[in-house]
Amino acid sequence: MTEPPDLAAPAVRSDEIKAVQVRHPGRWLAAAVILVVAAAFANSAATNPRFGWGIVGHYFLSRRILDGLVVTLELTALAMAIGIVGGVVLAVMRLSPNPLVGGASWLYIWFFRGTPVLVQLLFWFNIAALYPRIALGIPFGPQFVHFNANTLITTFAAATLGLGLNEAAYMAEIVRAGIISVDEGQTDAGQALGMTRLQTMRRIVLPQAMRVIVPPTGNETISMLKTSSLASVLALPELLYASQLIYAVNYRTIQLLIVASIWYLIVTTVLSFGQYYVERYFGRGASRELPDTPLQRLRRSLFTVRHEWS
Repeated sequence: MTEPPDLAAPAVRSDEIKAVQVRHPGRWLAAAVILVVAAAFANSAATNPRFGWGIVGHYFLSRRILDGLVVTLELTALAMAIGIVGGVVLAVMRLSPNPLVGGASWLYIWFFRGTPVLVQLLFWFNIAALYPRIALGIPFGPQFVHFNANTLITTFAAATLGLGLNEAAYMAEIVRAGIISVDEGQTDAGQALGMTRLQTMRRIVLPQAMRVIVPPTGNETISMLKTSSLASVLALPELLYASQLIYAVNYRTIQLLIVASIWYLIVTTVLSFGQYYVERYFGRGASRELPDTPLQRLRRSLFTVRHEWS
């Protein structure tokens, strides 16, 4: 009698499949081209004496440059604060069922997005030509406090107002996009719990909309850092104008522009890392796993390169 086959024994195949790793010659060719171009540029920058890296290093931490950097950071922070608060208010107004409130928000956005920010800066800088004295009081009634426009609207205040009020128009559309991305059922649920419209917006809608609002807001912050250089036309001693004041004396134009560019890149890099972690925080619950941190991405990239070379 023949014995029954052993079902637990593994099946033996005469033609075992051998896995062959897929090669990517185009990918490595592109990487080689990029490395060659980068090496050529680095060699040119290092060997060209006209770059004047010694002068760049001399002025990189100079007092006037660092003071200008501080003014740039202050201007960016204040302008973005005005823009974010104003943008939230304008977005809520834009979504209001009251046509007068919604129309006022639309008119503000239309005007400030439709005129160049440089023109707005110049208007605020020359506001005394229209209103030499600024008063606070009851509209069409008595006025209680009076200010001299030139004293109240300083150069820094003009730059802050010009950048902040312009940013509010763009932030309003960003916040509005985040609000309308939240399912309407969330608003209905808040109303069913007896919440007012503002309570529903503050406690339910806006926290969920942050996942959509944060990425473009971070981008706007980085853009504001660079847009603040327009304040140099007002003779505000921010980073770019501080560099201009120095090279107007020593004629080292390229070297001082390199100094300013390096500082802009440093601050932009820091803001980019901060934006990533804020996005990661508000992205909790949107997916099962949080996205990798920049350090984790670097480790994964190095492991992938090492694995492909082996």
